[in-house]
Amino acid sequence: MKEYKTENIINFALCGHSTTGKTTLLESLLFNAGVIKRLGTIEDGNTTSDYHDDEIEHRHSITSSLANFEWLDKKFNVIDTPGYLEFHGESKAALRVADFAAIVINGSNGVEVGTELVWDYAKSDYQIPRLIVVNFLDRDNTDFDKVLAQAKERFGNKVFPFMIPMNYGENFNQAADILRKEIYTYETNGSGNYKESKPTGEWVESLSTLHEELIELIAESDDKLLELFFENGELTEEQLRGGLHHAFLTGELIPVFCVAGKKNIGVKRMMDILARYAPCASDFKEVKGTKPGTDTVITLKPSIKESTSAFVFKTVSEPHIGELSFFRVYSGEIKAADELENVLRNTNEKIRQVFSMNGKNRIDSNTLIAGDIGTAVKLKNTHTGDTLASSSKPIELAGIKYPSPTMRMAILPKAKGDEEKISEGLSTIHEEDPTFQYMVDPELKQTIISGQGELHLKMVMKRLKDRYHVELDMTAPKIPYRETIMGKSEAKYRHKKQSGGSGQFAEVWMRIEPSQRGEGIEFKSSLVGQNVDRVYVTSVEKGINFVCNDGILAGCQVVDLKVNFYDGKMHPVDSNDISFQIAGKHAFIDAFLQAKPKLLEPIYTLVVKIPDAVMGDVMGDISQRRGRVQGMESDGHYQIITAEVPLVNLHDYSTSLRSMSQGRGIFNIEFARYEDLPAIEAEKVIAEYKASREQGH
Repeated sequence: MKEYKTENIINFALCGHSTTGKTTLLESLLFNAGVIKRLGTIEDGNTTSDYHDDEIEHRHSITSSLANFEWLDKKFNVIDTPGYLEFHGESKAALRVADFAAIVINGSNGVEVGTELVWDYAKSDYQIPRLIVVNFLDRDNTDFDKVLAQAKERFGNKVFPFMIPMNYGENFNQAADILRKEIYTYETNGSGNYKESKPTGEWVESLSTLHEELIELIAESDDKLLELFFENGELTEEQLRGGLHHAFLTGELIPVFCVAGKKNIGVKRMMDILARYAPCASDFKEVKGTKPGTDTVITLKPSIKESTSAFVFKTVSEPHIGELSFFRVYSGEIKAADELENVLRNTNEKIRQVFSMNGKNRIDSNTLIAGDIGTAVKLKNTHTGDTLASSSKPIELAGIKYPSPTMRMAILPKAKGDEEKISEGLSTIHEEDPTFQYMVDPELKQTIISGQGELHLKMVMKRLKDRYHVELDMTAPKIPYRETIMGKSEAKYRHKKQSGGSGQFAEVWMRIEPSQRGEGIEFKSSLVGQNVDRVYVTSVEKGINFVCNDGILAGCQVVDLKVNFYDGKMHPVDSNDISFQIAGKHAFIDAFLQAKPKLLEPIYTLVVKIPDAVMGDVMGDISQRRGRVQGMESDGHYQIITAEVPLVNLHDYSTSLRSMSQGRGIFNIEFARYEDLPAIEAEKVIAEYKASREQGH
């Protein structure tokens, strides 16, 4: 591959809902550019970007993949992202380094939840331009006009078609080009070739009208162009080219393309337009970051003359290769043998080799310049989200805004002695995929993993098994219930033990009463006189804290009550710290059990967005989970439901929602507060705890 300047490099992310044909579309792009000799298919498991065993087995993308090609003297870097909502962290990472988002829509299904999600990522999170590709127009039940109307309704009147399919459906092979006012007739053998012709009949007027609308839209994006348009009634070809590029770059124009990716219809013309008018790496005039460890803003230019800065947006371990770090160079250049600083970790990294990528195939590159995307192998301590920069002028680039976890599970090793391997594996996978999180919960005494859904966590478990040879069971995590009281009580407890030599003696009198939710345990001493030496106040508090951490009713933390150690007795010889700890502990237990104890459960706020058609099912499911709907609002063809649901009934919600909505629903959850656990449910929790204790667990 020849060397390209920054202004001739174009980076974009192929993203959208699942089953929109992104991977197949990429095959056509690569085939047209001569990178591959034949079109691979999902069914045959031989596409360039879906090359992992899991992707071939499941027939969909699980991780994003980088590919590149040359077209009309431009270098394109394309990141093919997964459409399944559970892997949308990959989309967020890809959009972080893209110049624009190519959002692919299924011509049969139209705008879906995943479409809107990636649109919001591109527009709101990263403020990058967007275009729409309507795919599968060679299917019987496709409807381009309906999809275009949906897109305009959802994303605004800046959405405008550059191509109109003339005969979408099973025999689709013709498209009208609005920019050139021509008709393209494509071969249906996958070659991508087409013949141009002039429009006839009603298409002459239709294309002319649409062409004028497009010119007006382009002119409106720039005051100077608009003035020229009003003066002359038209724009020159040079003005049109510059105006189209500017309108696309600023989001004043959202181009829509029509294709049949599997048959390679419409793809070449789209490639021509992107090469001429799409935003490129040099269009974004500033590279903004901060001085490491401060809020001081540093600004560089996307130029090879600047000091080097690069952002790592993905890391992955590949068999027989090691860890690959995917990065975009934002300024300067990176060569093999360069030494750069990882500014987040304050370490230096030696760049051994740099590569361009086409799926799993690496292409040696002498240099990656500002604006280019590539990989490096076996960096020692660099992971997703890190910035590499020249040590002479370090800069920290903005990170990736990942979605919050939606599913938690507990893991248990099947064999003893695997703890170290499990710990290493969990840490490595988190570094590669920050949407996967884990923690050892000291309260629940479980290792908790969390991610974007059941499939996401199953993939993590498979990677642990394949790479680290550890077998794990996944189970629903314990629920962090809380124990508290409703009434007041008092208790006296005497601890006395004599077994030869010095004995143990302590007597503790205490009162307890409830406090406001969230206030924790408030301990005080109101001792008077000399019955108890004040040195033992701390001992009593230690005993109470021990019980509060371990629980009384169901092994859960005790919260929200006041304790008053108001009197007691001691022995001048046998009293000691441990004696008063034991007496304090048992006095507290006795008082607690007499003060109308109860269990509290964590309540979470659930916000779910679903198509209108499945609202009844989702509402019924929320009710079955003891949820309470707090509000509903319409958002186009979708409903947004806000509800409060006990955490115990949410651990499988990701799987259930996908089933109810055919993968078209999304949700997030956030802790709200603790509430009283209903008596019937509390009895079950207490009974399970007692049974577990009897079995020695």
